[in-house]
Amino acid sequence: MKRIVVFLGNILRTLLDLLAAILGIYYTTKYAALARRLGLPRLASEGRRGFIAIQIDGLSCDHLRTAMARGYAPYLSRLLRRGEFSLQPWRVGLPSNTPAAQAGIMFGNNEDIPAFRWYEKRSGQTMVCSLPGVVQAIQERLSRGARGILRGGSSYMNLFDGDASLAFFTLSAWNRQRFFERVRGLGFLLLFLLNPFRTVKTFLLAVWEYLTDLIQRAWAAWRRRTPRPFGRVFPFMRVVSNVILREIQTFAVLLDIYRGVPAIYTTYYGYDEVAHQYGELSKPALRALRAIDARIRQIDTFRRRVPTCAYDLLILSDHGMTAARPFRTFFGQSLGELLRALAGGRAALYEGLGAAYHEVLQSVYVQGELEAIAGNLHPPLDRIPRHLGTFIERRMPLGEEPPPDLARATDLVVRNSGPLSHVYFNLREEPMDLNELMVYYPSLIAGLLAHPGIGWLAARQDGQVVIMNARGMRVLSPRGDLLEGAVEGEDPLASLEDPHWAARQIARVAGFANSGDLILMGHYDPEKQSIVCFEEQWACHGGLGGLQGQAFLMAPADLGWDVSAVEQATDIYPFFVERYAIPVPALERVGALCSNPS
Repeated sequence: MKRIVVFLGNILRTLLDLLAAILGIYYTTKYAALARRLGLPRLASEGRRGFIAIQIDGLSCDHLRTAMARGYAPYLSRLLRRGEFSLQPWRVGLPSNTPAAQAGIMFGNNEDIPAFRWYEKRSGQTMVCSLPGVVQAIQERLSRGARGILRGGSSYMNLFDGDASLAFFTLSAWNRQRFFERVRGLGFLLLFLLNPFRTVKTFLLAVWEYLTDLIQRAWAAWRRRTPRPFGRVFPFMRVVSNVILREIQTFAVLLDIYRGVPAIYTTYYGYDEVAHQYGELSKPALRALRAIDARIRQIDTFRRRVPTCAYDLLILSDHGMTAARPFRTFFGQSLGELLRALAGGRAALYEGLGAAYHEVLQSVYVQGELEAIAGNLHPPLDRIPRHLGTFIERRMPLGEEPPPDLARATDLVVRNSGPLSHVYFNLREEPMDLNELMVYYPSLIAGLLAHPGIGWLAARQDGQVVIMNARGMRVLSPRGDLLEGAVEGEDPLASLEDPHWAARQIARVAGFANSGDLILMGHYDPEKQSIVCFEEQWACHGGLGGLQGQAFLMAPADLGWDVSAVEQATDIYPFFVERYAIPVPALERVGALCSNPS
């Protein structure tokens, strides 16, 4: 009996090896043709170990564990059960958003990124991290003296390119490279013929996603749980993000694995986008996560099947989500309207309430690709992509930037980013101290502290940082150290899990040149794990409180990476530098980071 089992086992092993060989030949032939059609050569192996970093936007470690327990991340769960991978949480820092986190991971530097949106008093410019020019300027500043982790590699669906040689659907590389730029004429037909199953599947998934969105919105509206009314833009952009761009970026990663690209980084936005609208553990959000889990399975299967390069698979997030209560929905006015009323009612206000940044990013990426496709088609076929581009542009403008000098001409500028808001007073170009604000606007501070939607406010005073709420005050040094005898009443940060860490983060952001004269945070309820959000969202991030500041790292267990001491996203960068021998000019700085991650 034992001999029979061994014999059958050998036959099965031989058949599997034969199947793997056949599949290897098939994939090699197909992806060789695809690479040639897209003008992407296969790279010579340098003996360097590579990595594939897959970022799931907005997913905390605790929420990932919950999703696994409920069966919405079966492949990631399987990797953990096998013991191949380890899963660890890490702290993102303030602000808990994609620009700060991704800049920290890719360049080891996220200085002077105070939020997703902010205002520069000296120049009068409003800065939004969904505008290509803004992100390009940030990367140019951050990359001085630092080497990005993607040098010689590829970037897909990211804000920053990490010095990648190839960057598609990446905001900092806007107008530099486009995915379909080199595909002309019958080349598009060839791409579809070489991938008929993926093409048909993408079309069917797009139709299904659109219908699913309509059903989910109708159900949420009937149960009075929807944060915004029905609209034509969000369902369309959800299809673009959760199906079309998701399939293209997955295909691009597979193509890069075949080519042997040494460093690959891609971000899936679908979970974060849907969670903002329906909640961080809602069924729509978890279903979006399940679709991402399936794409990770495809990528990992291909990585194992086509070993052109020795790759580490790294799965991580940039921040988490906290359940939210929209400020306007619960209090009947925006934060800016409240501030204007408390300032005397006659202050001229600029409060940019732009579209969700996912929709803007997708609009930027899709319009760029449609422009490239139209340039490669002859009339009258070129009219199709041009009309589609016009349709998107009319319904989703590329940016939130106001007309020139509009913000400068106002007394009060409010820049909201989830539960975090930076408030600027155009009385002078330099940052204003708390005492000055209390002189100019006597009712402002007391009114904010008494409002149930405000958790705490932070301001500068004589080179120190003052954090206040209705019950107490904490005074910090610029480094975030608690000064002796500097707590009056209750600690305003007492509701947070680690008040001392939070204080250091607040002091750091308050020290940025373009942080607000006032920094406001929505009220956080630790019992309900819920925070007041200054945007129209039912789950949010960007500030402190709950799981919005928690990310995760899922890496091969034999790497031995320990991220328990990580205090912010910049502390992840040295792990990449050390493991993948990334040459960095400022070696002393990297060495200091590696020896002291805090």
